[in-house]
Amino acid sequence: MLDFTNELGLRALQRIQSEQIIWLTTVTPSGVPQPRPVWFVWEGAAFILYSQPTAKKLRHIEKNPNVSLHFDAGPTGVDIQVLLGVAALDRGAPPAKQMPAYLEKYSAGIAQIGLDPDSYSAEFSVAVRISSLRLRGLLPINQV
Repeated sequence: MLDFTNELGLRALQRIQSEQIIWLTTVTPSGVPQPRPVWFVWEGAAFILYSQPTAKKLRHIEKNPNVSLHFDAGPTGVDIQVLLGVAALDRGAPPAKQMPAYLEKYSAGIAQIGLDPDSYSAEFSVAVRISSLRLRGLLPINQV
């Protein structure tokens, strides 16, 4: 369980609640890290994201469920929160169109890519749940 009571945890929680993109890094079967930006929602103690069923990240996760997530480091490169976790395909998750938090967050983005909630849910039909999270990072230095 993540600790959101210390400074690093509070900053991570702020970013979880405000950021549109998080970088997901999976590992290929040959051991090569593969980072990619993804849309996400926070659901209690886990990240939920949706993927196209043919995406290579799903094969990576099935072979090696250990992943990392991180936000951009900010303009000075020191606003760093890295979350290490375990990813699993979540066959029991509702489709994106039935996730109010996901639709609220990404409805404009879904429209920008020329889809509506139904077509988005059909195309990005596989839910991924990332849990068992650990946090590490740096905090931005307050500049006076």
